Amino acid sequence: MNKINKNTAYTLYILRCSDNSLYTGIAKNLAQRLQAHRLGRGSKYVYPRQPFQVVYRKVCANKSLALQQEARMKKLRRDRKIALIQPRQHRQFD
Repeated sequence: MNKINKNTAYTLYILRCSDNSLYTGIAKNLAQRLQAHRLGRGSKYVYPRQPFQVVYRKVCANKSLALQQEARMKKLRRDRKIALIQPRQHRQFD
């Protein structure tokens, strides 16, 4: 199993906003990024849709991999994202 270097790792995350929309992003430091979202410095999309909840997170080995995963995630249909973020015991499969 590959170890992830904390110095190069990024986190892919999904937020569920107050209007039930989903926002996908990446962060070097997730706690700082969430604080930036709360203060209106994270993204123009999230700030007016507060409060939000982190519903998915995945650590990626480096920024390049995180960006690739983010691009794939953003291409998924909403129902596929919902299936991904549901707890395992509640997931429904086609």
